[in-house]
Formats: sequence, C-alpha cells, structure tokens
Amino acid sequence: MSTPPWHAEHWSRLQARRARGALPHALLLCGPTGLGKRAFAQRFIQGLLCEQPDGNTGVACGHCRACLLLAAGSHPDLVSLTYGLRKDGVQRSEIVVEQIRDLSARLAMSSQFGGWQVAVIDPADAMNAAAANALLKTLEEPAAQTMLVLLADAPWQLPQTIRSRCQRIEFHLPAPDQALAWLQAEGVADAATALQAAGGNPGLARDWTAQGALDRRREVRKDLAALAAGRGQTADVVKRWLDDEPAQRLWFAAQASADEMKARADRQAPPLSSAMDADMLAQWYAAANRTRQALSGPLRDDLLLLELLAMWR
Repeated sequence: MSTPPWHAEHWSRLQARRARGALPHALLLCGPTGLGKRAFAQRFIQGLLCEQPDGNTGVACGHCRACLLLAAGSHPDLVSLTYGLRKDGVQRSEIVVEQIRDLSARLAMSSQFGGWQVAVIDPADAMNAAAANALLKTLEEPAAQTMLVLLADAPWQLPQTIRSRCQRIEFHLPAPDQALAWLQAEGVADAATALQAAGGNPGLARDWTAQGALDRRREVRKDLAALAAGRGQTADVVKRWLDDEPAQRLWFAAQASADEMKARADRQAPPLSSAMDADMLAQWYAAANRTRQALSGPLRDDLLLLELLAMWR
C-alpha cells in the first residue's frame, strides 16, 4: 500500500513530538483492518531506529546499518510479539503471560545499538487477562528509550488499564472522495463499486478487488435473490459459500439486506425481492453479522449458514 493521505495528520503529529523529545513510551495503533495501521507502524519504527532519518519527515534513510538489519529482519533492538506455539506445535489463539514476561525481561536489557528499543505486540487485543496484567508493570515503569507499539483491530477488547497508558492513534475511514481518489490512483478498476462493497474502507476495497471479491458479491446477491424467489436449494448455497470466503460472503449478505431496507425506505424496487418486512430484514441483517462472527467459534459452520439462509428463504 502506498502511503495514504489519511496517514498524514497522524504522522506529522508523531514526528512533531519526536522533534520535541516528547515521544510516549507506548503507542496504541487501532482501527479497522485495511487502513494501513501496520504499514504506518513499520514506517515509524524504521524511522525511529534509523541512524540517519530525514530531518524534516522522520522517514528512514534505507541504507544505514540499522535500516539494512531491519530489512533483513535481524535488528537486535526490535522484537515482535504475536501468537506463539503451544508445546504440541499448534499455534495459540491468544498471547499468553509467559510471552509478556519474556518480552519484559528483554526490554530490561540495554539497547545493543545505544538507541531506542522497540517492541511490537500484534494483535495486542489477543492478549489474555494474565498477559495484559503482566504488561502493566512494563507500561508503568518503562525503561529509558523503550517504545512499545501495540496494534489492535478491536481495541475495546483491551483492558482500560492498558489503553489509558498508551498514546492512542486511531485510524478512521477517510472521506469518500479521498478514498475514491486514492483507489483510482492505485489503479483499482470500478473503484466506486469496490469502495461501496467494502463499506467505505479503501484498503479493503483494493485488496478485495485483487482477490475477486466483487464477483463474490454479485454471486451472493444472485443467491439471495434466487432463494427469495423460491429457486435453488439452500444446501447448495451453503456449500458454495463455505467453499470460498464464507466470512466475506456473509459481509456481502448483510450488506445486501441493508441495501434492501434502504431501497424500501426510498420507495424503490427491492433489489432482492425478499418477502420479509422491514423489521425482519433488520433482524436478518443482525443475524448475518452474528453468524459471520460465529464462524471462528465452536459451532458447525454449515449449520450456522443453514439456519441463517432458512430465515431468508
């Protein structure tokens, strides 16, 4: 992703604090997936550890020893923490207390290059309660020139005690005209349709276009229209959705029901010809979103989808 315009204000404020020698010891970068917060964090960390950053912009030079080590993934003063492995080799679904304790011990040591030490926790909202409590001590008693960078798609899942000790940088959806101009500059075909499909999120719009998501969106609407008209089999639709990006298809399904509610409110022809009234459509919209979230849970995905589509039909 090229540096998007909605990063500019966050970047300038952070660099102004750096110029004053007033950087916080912990940053929390949060907001929806697709707005580039991880790219922003990477760019900032590169500039922070660079030996010859641009004095005006804070951007890394790209050729000093630190930059070369960062590019190789071997800078000794940068540590990244994410999901670890259990003893049986299976990836954990959360960040656990032992990982935070190891991180704190690492940060208690001196910087090998005599500058900043940086720790990245991503996704920070995956820390369990014990891990979050263990991190508090490091946040409350930070070592000099130590920077913690927390990234979270769902910051509300972090304890308030963690959030209150971080400088929060929150990425919001840009204005539609700014997002559309950026997508067009990125060469995204049918940018307006892609942006609408992604709920105004330009990063998702670009990525989904590259992944063929707009075709998937058309298929979802076709499937819902067929079921509403009594054509096709629910089981066939469930199989097709489960075979290819089921969570994304449920996003488009919820979006389709919202579009139908809007069409009825505007007294336009319903795009899917559903027999449900406005209240039922609203309930189905909420159910589609709940089902999307439940796909990562213990319940069988096929049964979840069968129940949802049976409501539609």
